[in-house]
Amino acid sequence: MIFPAELTAFLSRGGPTLWLIAALSVFVVALIMWKIWRMARAGAWSGRHTQAALDAWAAGDTQKAADLVAGRRSLRARLAGVAMSVRLDPSLTEAQAREETARVARADLAETRRGLRALELIATTAPLLGLLGTVLGMIEAFQALQDAGTQADPAALAGGIWEALLTTAAGMAVAIPAGAALVWFESLCDRLQTDLEDIATRIFIRGPQEG
Repeated sequence: MIFPAELTAFLSRGGPTLWLIAALSVFVVALIMWKIWRMARAGAWSGRHTQAALDAWAAGDTQKAADLVAGRRSLRARLAGVAMSVRLDPSLTEAQAREETARVARADLAETRRGLRALELIATTAPLLGLLGTVLGMIEAFQALQDAGTQADPAALAGGIWEALLTTAAGMAVAIPAGAALVWFESLCDRLQTDLEDIATRIFIRGPQEG
């Protein structure tokens, strides 16, 4: 990938640490976009058909309820379909049906949390990388000051210090959106977990024979 000359010069001022933080920023953007796409495919912002299926199940129309969620990708619809299927299976006890529903729910929730550890790691380490770059830059600036002795130029020292501080600012600029995205995705996962628990409870509390 070819960087514009200005960007290359800017990154070079911060040294290898700033280049690493820049690479992390690209990764964070890609990871956030990928998570949004995955959450959309998982139906994080949908649930209309599942609600209609639950209403049909509560009314005793098990066939309509199953048809409403059949073939849908959303986690809510998928879990509702599995719960209804095992609830209607005469070869399974209620305990077995509940355990199978819980197994599917756990697997689906684990899938929704993929990538969150990476975001958490970046949100934690990016500021530390920035601080490391600043410390290394400050060491270099003061070494140059020592070598210059009485001929030290305050302007040159100030320039070295602000260049060293670039990495701290860059690390925070990466960590803040990564942390915010992490909190947002975790809230979506928590809401999905609550909804899946509610769906399973509503299906098992009201059995098909009660419709």
